[in-house]
Amino acid sequence: MPVNIIVGMQWGDEGKGKIVDILSEDHDIIARYQGGANAGHTVVINGVKFVLHLIPSGILREGKTCLIGSGVVVDPQSLFSEMELLEKGGVRTEGRLIISPRAHCILPVHKDMDKANESRKGQKKIGTTGKGIGPSYADKTARIGIPMFYLSDERKLESAVRSLLEVKNSLLTGFYSQKRLDPEGLLAEIRGFAKRLAPLIGDTRTVLRDAMNAGKNILCEGAQGTMLDLDHGTYPYVTSSYTVSGGACVGLGIPPRRIDKVIGVAKAYTTRVGEGPFPTELSDSVGAKIREDGAEFGATTGRARRCGWFDGPVARYATEINGVDEIALTKLDVLDGLDPLNVCVAYKVGGKTVERINDDLSILERAEPVYRQFDGWKCKTAGTTEFAKLPENAKRYVGFLQEQSGAKIGIISTGQGRESTILPGK
Repeated sequence: MPVNIIVGMQWGDEGKGKIVDILSEDHDIIARYQGGANAGHTVVINGVKFVLHLIPSGILREGKTCLIGSGVVVDPQSLFSEMELLEKGGVRTEGRLIISPRAHCILPVHKDMDKANESRKGQKKIGTTGKGIGPSYADKTARIGIPMFYLSDERKLESAVRSLLEVKNSLLTGFYSQKRLDPEGLLAEIRGFAKRLAPLIGDTRTVLRDAMNAGKNILCEGAQGTMLDLDHGTYPYVTSSYTVSGGACVGLGIPPRRIDKVIGVAKAYTTRVGEGPFPTELSDSVGAKIREDGAEFGATTGRARRCGWFDGPVARYATEINGVDEIALTKLDVLDGLDPLNVCVAYKVGGKTVERINDDLSILERAEPVYRQFDGWKCKTAGTTEFAKLPENAKRYVGFLQEQSGAKIGIISTGQGRESTILPGK
């Protein structure tokens, strides 16, 4: 009866979608525990690409039940678009997707606030996706948000929307000098999607409890990565939710003692999107080659990702924070044409060598990476499905990343497709 958690070990975009898809085969329930439509999980099956933003990647496996937990913020229009694209691709969602009544709605006003706030900050912007994620979480915390269970209570919904817009309009018209929003218009829009959402809303916590008691296998899917966690990431350049493994317990209502394994996902190099410190960033032709060969452009926004060498201190930090038991290493094949390769093993900060990241994350803003160099393999690994068939230099590289991370590398992805994977024992 394993309850396993998938968590990103870097700044997101590690390839969690593919790993969730692979592991879903051996799980009965796949449950998303945080984030919103600002995440993009890409899965390629038989050459067909599916980009998921809210629905767990396990939906691509027939017969699997997928949950969206209370820790997620849901944009109804984005959800409906995603469902329609899946249906067109031959993937049935009816009866297989359940949303927690405690999950909060992302409304048009949240997107307006998100964009207005980023615009006001100018050079000090965070680099959000503008999807309304942060404002929705902020309203949830301020207790003026719109959870799913409000949608079935007209009186409660109307009161909540009017209270919400009373606050938002004072900001929009005063602080941001923008147009006032009409409560009647927003209520009409919410009523329009409430009926379509109603069949999807169900008691996810009870579903999970009953599944655990029945000995079923559960896979908890996170979005973004450890270094974007609200508490443990590179604040303020973070997302608005708890991306670390502990977020699964909070966002799904699973007791910590029921967790069996934490599987961390890390790229064979490092990327990040948006603003914030990035010690191993490559602003040269090597970084550009990694970006091009790795197709490092955001699945949600299309933004070019910043690319750099694998960061050992970040990997060790993620292993410690999440309690990572096993690592899935992705995009090894992207490094096929590079020689030499570098791995960051420590930082130079103020003349001192620092090997571990502590709670003073500001050191990342001052850190100069200390590298260990490796010979590249200069031959194709793409599509390799057995570790023994990897070039010797690639084996050495993987072994060193395992040593740096402090957790065993059990899965290695060598391409976008489901089949381009080295699984444990292979």
